[in-house]
Amino acid sequence: MKRLLAICGLFLTCSATAQTRFPAEVERFIDRRDKCDHFRGEEPYDEERREFLHRRMVEFCNGTDKQLAELKQKYQGNKAVTERLNRYEPFIER
Repeated sequence: MKRLLAICGLFLTCSATAQTRFPAEVERFIDRRDKCDHFRGEEPYDEERREFLHRRMVEFCNGTDKQLAELKQKYQGNKAVTERLNRYEPFIER
């Protein structure tokens, strides 16, 4: 019985993963932008932390406004991609 449950769990995990896959460039953007948004939400409680956060935001956030707009344009006919990309704020860079 445990083996059957394990197999069913593996099947469901694989099925869910297959259903949420996006084109590679979209997956890379999602990964990068999620990291960007994580660091944007962190508290800079001292100067060392502020500098660390700034370096991470430069690394992960720079260029994402433009990239988001380009991906939305490129995949405008793909509902799943469009819905996923619409979760992001379009203008975070200043």
